[in-house]
Amino acid sequence: MRTDLFDYELPKRFIAQEPADPRDSSRLLVLDRASGQIEHHSFRDIGRFLRSDDLLVANDSRVIPARLRAHKATGGAVEVFLLRLVDEAGMEWDCLVRGRGLRVGVRVELDASPIQAEIVAEEVGGLRRARFSAPILGNLGELGELPLPPYINSFCGDRERYQTVYGRAEGSVAAPTAGLHFTPGLLERLRGMGVGWESVTLHVGLDTFGPVTAEQVVDHQIHREWAALTKESARAINAARRMGGRVVAVGTTSTRVLEYCATAARGVDGYGGQGGHGEVVPYAGEVDLYIYPGYGFRAVDALLTNFHLPRSSLLMLVSAFVGQRHAQDNDAGRRTLFETYEVAKAEGYRFFSFGDAMLIV
Repeated sequence: MRTDLFDYELPKRFIAQEPADPRDSSRLLVLDRASGQIEHHSFRDIGRFLRSDDLLVANDSRVIPARLRAHKATGGAVEVFLLRLVDEAGMEWDCLVRGRGLRVGVRVELDASPIQAEIVAEEVGGLRRARFSAPILGNLGELGELPLPPYINSFCGDRERYQTVYGRAEGSVAAPTAGLHFTPGLLERLRGMGVGWESVTLHVGLDTFGPVTAEQVVDHQIHREWAALTKESARAINAARRMGGRVVAVGTTSTRVLEYCATAARGVDGYGGQGGHGEVVPYAGEVDLYIYPGYGFRAVDALLTNFHLPRSSLLMLVSAFVGQRHAQDNDAGRRTLFETYEVAKAEGYRFFSFGDAMLIV
C-alpha cells in the first residue's frame, strides 16, 4: 500500500489553535464501523455510547518540558529537544538538536543552568545522543519548556491544557491527545454509570508527530517508545472482556500498548490472522508495534481518537481499526475514514491535538 494514499487536503482553518473550554465541550463524531453511520454530538455526551460493562483504557503519561535552550562556547544558540531517556541515571537522552556544527564531541551549556551536554553519538534519522553533566529529569520544570506541536502557533494560554487531567507518569514529548477532552466531572459521571477505567503508560516520542516518509507503508520504521501495563490493569482488562464488556482505548497510544501486550509480548504476530479476542499480559519495556491496514486487532473493541495528520502512522492505525470488519479488503478502512474526514470538514470539526474527537465503535 502506497503512503501517498494516506494524504489529504486540510486547509489551515481546520487546525485547532486552542483547546475547547471547558474540555468536554469539544465535539464528538461517532462512527459505526459496521454500518458506516455517523452521528454528531458533544464530547460530554460520550456516556450515551458506553455501556456499564465497558472499560476505558487511557495513557497516563504526561508531557515533559522537553525543549531546552542552550549555547555553544562561541555563543551560538542551540535548541535541544529531548525525545527519549536512554539510561537509568537520567543523563543520556536521544534528542533532536538545532544549531550549527553539532557533531559528535561538541559540548553545549544550558541557558538556564551551568549543566553541560555533550553530543556523544549520531543516531538514525538525524537524531543525536546527548550526555548531560548531571541528571536533568527531575529539574526539567526549571530547565525546559513544555513543547507544543509545530502546527499550533498562536496558543498563549495555560500549557496545562496540553496535559490530561489524569496524567501522572512524566516522560512524553507530545500529549496523548484523545484524553484531553475528559474533565474530572465527566470521569466521575462515567464511573457512576458503571464504566470502568484503567491506565497504561506509553511515553510518546518522535513518531507521534513525524510523517511517514517511506514510499510504501510497510517500509516505514517506527521508533521504539517505553510502555508499561501493570499486572493489576492486565487482570482487569482480561476480566472485562471475559464478562462481555468492551475495551475502549482512549487514543492510539493506548491502542498500541494494548495490542502489543496481546500480540508481540505473547509471541503472536498481529498480521498473522483476522484478529479476535486475545488476552493481554503485563509488560514493561520498549514497544515498536506499527499498525497499518491488514492488522488484526485482538485487545481493542472501540477507539476514541482525534483527527490526525496526513501521512501519519496514527492515520494508518485508525484506518486499520475502521477496516477491521472488512478482512478481505485492506483499503476499506482507509476509504471509510477519509469519507468520514470529509464529513467532519463539511461540519466544521477542528483537527489535530487541540481539535475535536471521534469515537469508533
